[in-house]
Amino acid sequence: MRTKKFAFQLLVLFVIAATLLSACGGAATEAPAAATEAPVVEAPAATEAPVMTEAPVVDPMAELYAAALEEGMLTTIALPHDWCNYGGMFEGFKAKYPGIEVNELDPGAGSGEEIEAIKANKDNPGPQAPDVIDVGLAFGPSSKDEGLIQPYKVATWDDIPDSAKDAEGYWYVDYYGVLAFEVNTAEVANPPAEYADLLKPEYNGQVALSGDPLTSNAAALSVWAAGLATGATGDEAATAGLEFFKQLNEAGNFVPIDGDSRTVGIGETPILIDWNYNSIANDMALAGNPDLVTNVPTKGSIAGMYVQAISAYAPHPNAAKLWMEYIYSDEGQLKYAEGFCYPIRYNAMMAAGTIPAEISAQLPSTEGAFFPTIDEINSAKAVISEGWPTVVGVEVKPSP
Repeated sequence: MRTKKFAFQLLVLFVIAATLLSACGGAATEAPAAATEAPVVEAPAATEAPVMTEAPVVDPMAELYAAALEEGMLTTIALPHDWCNYGGMFEGFKAKYPGIEVNELDPGAGSGEEIEAIKANKDNPGPQAPDVIDVGLAFGPSSKDEGLIQPYKVATWDDIPDSAKDAEGYWYVDYYGVLAFEVNTAEVANPPAEYADLLKPEYNGQVALSGDPLTSNAAALSVWAAGLATGATGDEAATAGLEFFKQLNEAGNFVPIDGDSRTVGIGETPILIDWNYNSIANDMALAGNPDLVTNVPTKGSIAGMYVQAISAYAPHPNAAKLWMEYIYSDEGQLKYAEGFCYPIRYNAMMAAGTIPAEISAQLPSTEGAFFPTIDEINSAKAVISEGWPTVVGVEVKPSP
């Protein structure tokens, strides 16, 4: 056996020679072999034991993902890619959970149309039946009351404020923003700042809503906001909003089509009342061709929350649950924030330090905005739905 404990070459040579002579003797090597082999065998055993006791890392979504893969599809509805960064949300979901086809129904639909799609497809397990919905706040409780949605609590449930979710898990807010004027500056030299400005003759044939007030949450709230800007409150503000749009229509300023980023960009509806996050995102997407400005009125500023829910008749319930888990995860909530929407877990994520400073800094202010309750929204919408056909008397049609 060789050793490095001897410093002199002579002694080293002596040991080598002795070892060679012992090898010739055969039996003389047995004792040293036993003495040296014992620690060699025991040492690995002692070091391997702690490694064997480590628990394997388990993906908490693995079982749900496997069940969703068996279903193979997720059907969404009314989620335009340029709305609150849903394009990025779809990409992130597909990358994280490959093998699940995302079937997108009618991206331009309003909240009311989403509810009707559930009703119309109760007995239809095919691709026309939505698994999940993203609707205005007031549609959550009403959908629960009608038995159209099913309960499910995501892993991050505790981060969602109690005021922004159903206690039993039937619906929960996912994001929010405030209404603003999205203005094409190539067509409008002096962008309006307040609702009263919209009545000016210079805006003839230029003002539109982002939807039909009879079915769209954003459009109905826009009518209400115009009434709130007059100083009225509650149902009186809803009535005042109807009168405002009657004047706007009679002046020739109102364009009765469902406006969007395309109609704003081409000048068909150069002034659109829409959520501030959509306006900012559209401006960035157009990259100066043309330039858009986003003006949030100081009078009648109103915030809107949207909620998620799973259809009670979802053909792909596990894929729906996995989708919910994704959009309420840190990754999904950041996708909303990247689209200039306030994610509902914003406060909790800020406290945990999981929202990068640059993303938080880009979120538009909601200071001074009115956050209506569900009851207030329902009451105002009832006034608007009933009064729009007779007071304003114009049908808002889909954009060509």
